[in-house]
Amino acid sequence: MSRFVGPIMQNGYVVRDLESAMRHWVERLGVGPFYVLPRVEFAETLFRGQAVDIQMAVATAYSGDLQIELVQQLNDAPSVYQEFLDAGRAGLHHVGVATGDYATDLARATAHGLTVAQGGSTRAGTGFAYFDNRSEEHTSE
Repeated sequence: MSRFVGPIMQNGYVVRDLESAMRHWVERLGVGPFYVLPRVEFAETLFRGQAVDIQMAVATAYSGDLQIELVQQLNDAPSVYQEFLDAGRAGLHHVGVATGDYATDLARATAHGLTVAQGGSTRAGTGFAYFDNRSEEHTSE
């Protein structure tokens, strides 16, 4: 991914219990303190092309230069987070990169065949996109 926009700056974890997850990171791993947004405000969110109202809480902290993001969805709206949980998963969900030019980098990524599963913008005007990897095969080689 870094060849499109830049280096990975975030590991995002989907969790079922934000408080418990923060405790784990602080007490077991020594990462913290966490900055908590009890409700993330979106201007627009699209999941697989459909408008959705995702309610979620987020906590972020740093381990060196790497941001650790913990995401707890608070409702059952369709989303990349809910799909992950419904598949019986929790834990590392995504890696994030920062971009200096969101529109250009998004166009570059989609031109290389990446498909947006979920995207939109925050009320502060920050754009975001989660790229779909459901059809890709992953190996440990």
